[in-house]
Amino acid sequence: MDSLQALQDYIKSNDNYRNFINSSQVPSLCKSEPCILGVDEAGRGPVLGPMVYGVAYCPKSQNKILENLGCADSKALTEEKRDEIFTKILTDDEALKNVGWTAEIISPNYISNSMYRRAKHSLNEVSMNSAIDLITKVHSSGVNIVEVYVDTVGPPEKYQTKLSQIFPDFKITVAKKADSIYPIVSAASIVAKVTRDHALKVWKFHEGLEMNHTEFGSGYPGDPLTKKFIRDQIDNIFGYPLLVRFSWSTAELMLQDKAATCTFEDVDEDNPKKKVRAGTKSISSFFSPKLEGNGKIRRKHKFFEERCLTVGSDAFD
Repeated sequence: MDSLQALQDYIKSNDNYRNFINSSQVPSLCKSEPCILGVDEAGRGPVLGPMVYGVAYCPKSQNKILENLGCADSKALTEEKRDEIFTKILTDDEALKNVGWTAEIISPNYISNSMYRRAKHSLNEVSMNSAIDLITKVHSSGVNIVEVYVDTVGPPEKYQTKLSQIFPDFKITVAKKADSIYPIVSAASIVAKVTRDHALKVWKFHEGLEMNHTEFGSGYPGDPLTKKFIRDQIDNIFGYPLLVRFSWSTAELMLQDKAATCTFEDVDEDNPKKKVRAGTKSISSFFSPKLEGNGKIRRKHKFFEERCLTVGSDAFD
């Protein structure tokens, strides 16, 4: 049970706004036997709490163990049943010898900052990068992966092609509702869901709130307790605690309605009535001339490269 303790220690620390990876020991058999690996997530839709990506792996020859543990469609399992199965994964002798897992807690703060970046990083990109990083981490730990099964993000064909290009030595299968088809994906889903459930149960508010998970609910926008939390826990200046994904429309709309309005002064060089602070660069200074003194073409500013922008006319000549 050390893995759950590590999770609880992380959440209770001052770093629960950071991402965190929690892993089992790698069973020695998984380093010698050809292994299958499953990938799934929990908490993609909630406005509260982290999203968690989980992977589970075991030797192909021991796939029956997953069925014996009760790994099935995790959405059809109760929270108590998922906890029971995960406890078996952590303590059962056969499971310890054959089944390994890794989970990444992706904090609400990271999700919001990614979506608000100048070069926006969508939730799909955050999800795919986490899955890719976890597969890479498990492979680097010595696990002999030969097949990977993934519950899809977006069109499965496109995602499968992307993963196959990154991991050409693995047989990749990406499918909708993979957790109800492949026991190894169901095991990964259970790892992800139990990890998220425990993250919410022991969440520590560093903003001074004295509140436990029974008071803010599941985190899904349709949950009455979550709605009440979003409605009531607004600071007029700082917005919400770090439990909240600021980038979700549910939070954005409530902030627009109830938080203080901020007005930023425009800088307009063509309007003499508007003052420009001394030392402020002209906007035109960020547009480089086509050629440097030696006749070489100057590289475009990073702003344009990130957005794949090119000049479509002679407007800047």
